[in-house]
Formats: sequence, C-alpha cells, structure tokens
Amino acid sequence: MLEEWSQDAGVAGQVPAAPADWVVLAEPRDKESADRPLPVLRVVFPVVIVALAVAVVVAIAGSLASRHISEQQAVHDVTETANVIADTAVAPVLTDAMLTNPVEARRVLDPVVHRAKGTASLVRVKLWKPDGTVLYSDEPRLIGAVYPLEASARSSLVTNRAEADISDLSRPENRLERGHGKLLEVYRPIWTPSGQPLLFETYFRYDTVSERSQQLWRGFAGVMLSSLAALVLLLVPVGWLLAARSRRARAQREQLMRRALDASADERRRIAATLHDGVVQQLVAASLSVAGQEARAASAGDKDLAGQLGSVASAIRGGVAGLRSLLVDIYPASLHNAGLANALADLTKGAAGRGPEVALDLDAAAAESVPPQQREAIFRIAQEALRNAVRHAGAERVTLHLLSSGEDAIRLEVEDDGHGFEAAGVRADGHFGLSLMADAARHDGGWLGVRSSPGSGTVVRYEAAAGAARGSLIAGGAQ
Repeated sequence: MLEEWSQDAGVAGQVPAAPADWVVLAEPRDKESADRPLPVLRVVFPVVIVALAVAVVVAIAGSLASRHISEQQAVHDVTETANVIADTAVAPVLTDAMLTNPVEARRVLDPVVHRAKGTASLVRVKLWKPDGTVLYSDEPRLIGAVYPLEASARSSLVTNRAEADISDLSRPENRLERGHGKLLEVYRPIWTPSGQPLLFETYFRYDTVSERSQQLWRGFAGVMLSSLAALVLLLVPVGWLLAARSRRARAQREQLMRRALDASADERRRIAATLHDGVVQQLVAASLSVAGQEARAASAGDKDLAGQLGSVASAIRGGVAGLRSLLVDIYPASLHNAGLANALADLTKGAAGRGPEVALDLDAAAAESVPPQQREAIFRIAQEALRNAVRHAGAERVTLHLLSSGEDAIRLEVEDDGHGFEAAGVRADGHFGLSLMADAARHDGGWLGVRSSPGSGTVVRYEAAAGAARGSLIAGGAQ
C-alpha cells in the first residue's frame, strides 16, 4: 500500500493525482487565496451588472409603455385640435339653410376650412347628415354622395363625444384621400342653430401623430433613462459599502471561529484536568484500597471475599483505563507536551485494547517535522480513522503509518483488513466520522479520500506539505 502511495506522490509537497478507485472527500486549496480578503470589485461588479440588467429591462419596458402612452397623448392632441376647429370655426357659421342648400354651405364653410388647413395638418373635412349624406366637403366631388356611416361615426352621434381612429382608405368614401398616406379620422357631433345634429369629420396626417408621439417619448425616455443612470451610480457606492462590510464581517467571523476553537481547546483541557486530578485519582486510590483489602482477605483465608474484592479492583482498574483513554480523546496532553509521535503512540495503545491488533509504523523524524499548527489536524484525523476502524470495520488488524513523502511533506495512512463498504458515491456530509476528517483536512489545506469495497478492507490517507497550504488525506475504516 505504501509503495503504491510513493509512486502516486510525485514531487515532494505536491498532492498526487487520485486513482480512479479513490473517493475524494476533501480537495486541497490555496490557504493564501482562501485567507485573502474578498476583493471589493468581486462584490460590486455583480451588483452593477444586475443593476444594469434591471435598468435595461426597465428601460425597454418603460420605452414601450411610454411610446404607447405618447401615441395615445398625440391622438388626444389631434382630437382636441379637431374639437377646437369644430367649436370655434365651423359651429359658429352653421345655418339651417345649409341643410338644403349645399352651395350656401360651400360659400360659408370653404374659407373657414381653408384657414384651418393652413394652420394644422388637416387633409380633409366632411360634414355628414345622420342618413350618410355628405352635406359638405372641401372636396366638391364628395358633396351629395351617400355612404353608410362607420360604426365609430354612429357611436359618436349617439354618445355625443369625439371618436378617433385610423382611416380605412379602402372604403369608397375615402377613395379621394388615398394619396395622402396614413390618416387619422376624428368624428364628433355638431349642431345647427335649430338643433339638427350633423357629423363633423376631419382627416389628419398621421405623421403629425408620429412626430408628436416621438417628442413626448423622447421627453419620457430622457427622464426615465437619467433616473435609471442615477440609480446605477447610486448602487455603486452602496455595493462598495456592502462589500467593505462583508469583508469586515468575514474577518469578525474568522476571529470568532478562532476564539471558539481556542475556547474549545481550553474547555477540553479543563475537563481533562478535572477528570485526571479528581475522578481518576479517586478511582486509583479506591483501586489501591480494594487491592489492599483483597490481600488481607487472602491472608486471612477468606477466599470468597478475596475473589469479590479482586473483581471490584479489576473493575475499578478497567474504569481508570477507560477514563484515561477518554482523556486522551478529549485532550491529548502528550500531543502538546511530548509531541505528535508520543500522542499517536498513546492513541494506538488505547485502541489496541478494544479488539483488533493495532500497529504503528512511525517515522520519528517525519513526526518531529510537523509544525504545531498541523499536529492537531493529523492527530484528529488519525484518531477518527482508528475509531471508525475499531468500531465498524470488524478488522483483525489495523495499521497506522506516519511517514515523510519528500523534503517538505508528511503522509498519514490508516488501513484495516475489515469487511469494508461500498465507497463509491459516499459523501463526507453523510457520515459523521468522514465529515470530521474532511473538515480537519480542509482546515489544513488537505486532500481527503477513502478507498474501500465490501470484503477488501478500507484505507484512509492524508498527505500534506508541512507548514504549507496543500495536502491530501486518505484514511481507512471510516463508515
């Protein structure tokens, strides 16, 4: 197994390429890039892009809406022009005699209509009787002709209000207007002095509507786009401020995390010291006292009492051994006081009494080269890998290797000959033990993976550049 790893390792301090049968649980990462503060532009730029995208969408939607509104307003303006012509120019000169005398109507209305056509984009004027007879038009060929009134024209007479619509130049009554392009018709009722209703119809060039619509739209669009531009410019300093606050919050979270880790280590140390100096010492004293009573009972010839006291003393010693093993798990004092090699030796000794044979293959020089900040991660990974192998693998033998893999790299490997499991598809977040090891590997910039299959045992490895930001781990027995 170790020979295979050596072939995979490559350049010292580099992470080997994982073979196909390894399940990678943690990838190496650059600690410098991870610790580097998030660039402000990386936060501001997406905000600006989103703001611009929203501005474009709003601009398009606003342009369409403003164009529609502008067109409606332009049509309204033309309608008002038609109303002004009808109320101020045509209605005052109407007479009842015109109803039966078209010549009189032309004599009176022609000058009025020509003046109106000189000041507006007016193309045609028609004055209809309710039965569809053209009473007057500035086009003499239409006078006296009879055509069925359009629905909008009849509606205007019934509702007594102006109606505007695009001219249907295919209709017979509009044949003489076909050379003027697109036209807008405006209908409205008008009355003779005796109250006889007539339909006043005007035709305006639609270019006037389009020009007016463009003017209004440019005004709307200018206000809208300038407002959106101001909004985007306002979002830039806001995004910058949010990015700065995010950086400060991240720094605070990291500081709180470090304090939490320090507090956790201090609490584990306090609990371990309390147990060692209190309960453990009391149990040791109780064990010695019971052992003395056992010896006195044996010398007095009371074998039954001596046997019972021996059992009690053995149980107390077992409890003491269990507590000391727990103390190593809670706070490995040897790791901080005597170094990584002694801590791993204590760890394997504690695991050896729980079932399978546990062997330690350790390079003392390699263990000594591990900097203090990495010892905790290596110990926790080895601890969890051994715990899983002993508890879940059903193994007869478990081996822990800690060796050097180059000038500046450390390698940890834990393997067992247990029943194994289907590693393909396994995820660290789905198994508590694997999750603990993966977190430790990521924190140390390492690579974590597992290789196992039913009936062929399990392997966990870890390899990291000592004191550097890269590493890899593959540990075994994790279930």
